[in-house]
Amino acid sequence: MTTQGESVSARSAAADPSADGPSSGRPPRPRQPDQSLVGALVGLRDTVKGTRFALPLPSAERADTVAGAMVAQLDDYLLPRLERLDAPLLVVVGGSTGAGKSTLVNSLVRTPISPAGVLRPTTRAPVLVCHPADMAWFSRANLLPSLTRTTGPSTDPRSLQVVSAPALSPGLALLDAPDIDSVVDANRQLAGQLLAAADLWLFVTTAARYADAVPWTLLQTARNRGTAVSLVLDRVPGGGAADEIGPHLTQMLRDHDLGGVPLFVLPETRLDSQGLLTEGQIAPLADWLGRLARDAEARAAVVRQTVGGAIDALTIDVVILAAAAEDQVGAARALGEAVHVAYRAATESVEKGIHDGALLRGEVLARWQELVGTGDIMRALQARVGKLRDRAVAAFTGRPAPGEQFQQALGSGLAVLLKGAATDAAERAGTAWRAHPSGAALLDAAPGLVHPSEDLGERIDRLIRDWQRSVLELVRTEAGDKRVVAKASAYAVNATGLLVMVSVFAATAFIPTGAEIAVAGGTTIAAQKVLEAIFGDQAVRSLAERARRSLAERVAALFDAEAERFRSVLDGAGVDEELSPRLRALSVAIHNARPEVDE
Repeated sequence: MTTQGESVSARSAAADPSADGPSSGRPPRPRQPDQSLVGALVGLRDTVKGTRFALPLPSAERADTVAGAMVAQLDDYLLPRLERLDAPLLVVVGGSTGAGKSTLVNSLVRTPISPAGVLRPTTRAPVLVCHPADMAWFSRANLLPSLTRTTGPSTDPRSLQVVSAPALSPGLALLDAPDIDSVVDANRQLAGQLLAAADLWLFVTTAARYADAVPWTLLQTARNRGTAVSLVLDRVPGGGAADEIGPHLTQMLRDHDLGGVPLFVLPETRLDSQGLLTEGQIAPLADWLGRLARDAEARAAVVRQTVGGAIDALTIDVVILAAAAEDQVGAARALGEAVHVAYRAATESVEKGIHDGALLRGEVLARWQELVGTGDIMRALQARVGKLRDRAVAAFTGRPAPGEQFQQALGSGLAVLLKGAATDAAERAGTAWRAHPSGAALLDAAPGLVHPSEDLGERIDRLIRDWQRSVLELVRTEAGDKRVVAKASAYAVNATGLLVMVSVFAATAFIPTGAEIAVAGGTTIAAQKVLEAIFGDQAVRSLAERARRSLAERVAALFDAEAERFRSVLDGAGVDEELSPRLRALSVAIHNARPEVDE
């Protein structure tokens, strides 16, 4: 196998370093990207950073990972780099455990600044080495701002040791990263974060482990992001091993669309007394890095390639996040619709119970018969209207107690109907949520939802009392100056109110059927005739309809309050219906400004 040290081809104008950048040639400083691109990227960072994919859907876990990586790369690399496209180049040296990364970095700067040894993991905290002229840029926490800068060794994985090395060419820094396959989770995560902040990835692998899956997964990620990559094959044994490994590795690079990356081969050899490779062994790689550091155009090309690739990758990731956000909205709507359907069914159940005369049975019917006296009232219905009116008033005014009992019985029957419907609705909504992965998780956090509210009984009793009082008020208002009701005073109003209540629960709005008469003992006819005698036909219909509508509105409010418990839990999940449109709009803005980094 032959070594390669070809410079990455330039795609843009040369960059002029600033005072704290490389001290090589001074071509004109490149134009910085317009603020429209930076503004769109900042908007994307702020939007994604505050995003939660709270509903546990298949797309949510991946979206959370993508969102975290997106925010990290924007903060750690893209935004700082766009502020200074001409800043020194950051080369992150990464690879598998024991690949010799630290030894390679030490050998390139000709001093043991990064610890190397047989114990694993060796690199616990990252080490960045640069020329003294570039110390100001890397010490100010521009790139990787979340890492605390130190000047000495540290075991804190959230620190970054910055070391100056005169042997390293200005304009380029090397960062020795932890192992990408470390047994320590924090090391692996940090390695990924550092690689995402690289202008150039320098992957180090060995002849024994070059075919491992983990390095190729990261190399594939680099290719997908458009990141500039170079590869070091370390510890290649003699005796023709390179000739055997070479064709296989070359084919693997081609298979992963990485056939053009610079490749350097280091033989298996004994280290010197400082644990370094000889200058001759690392000369091809050192010369290539040196030319890259000295060539402002080449550096600018690497930066623009990586920055452009990272921006393009962001727009792809936005599609993933937007789709996940739409999944969240779809799931929330499905759960909300399940609640709506459950309580709509409850409302329909109560409406049916009100209209079909079912409440005018049993205890209610017995109290009505006690109140009116079936035989007397039926005979009275056949008399003249005037006599009927007088007899009805007399019957009611003389017996207030049965009227109260009838009103209580009617209220009790209505309460049972409402409680049953509310209980069924809560169970139905809970069953629907339990069948949905997101709903099941929400129910686990709020198990009481599958049962009605603890104070439901009290609210139902209050609803019925308020409605019955409203019916009496309707009668008073409708009676006006009608002398029959006025002469009979409160007794007539109360009695007439009871008749209105009875009419509300009639099946067909004053068109009684034989079945209703059989079930309710003529209740509907009796109520209708007495009311018509007092108020007139049209007023009777209006009174009953208004009373029925008032009851329906109160029932709807009751069930809406019950359904609100589910909606409140769903709203608490924080599903944002506008997130996907915002993400897609930001993606369009970034895409439109994207050509700026190539100019």
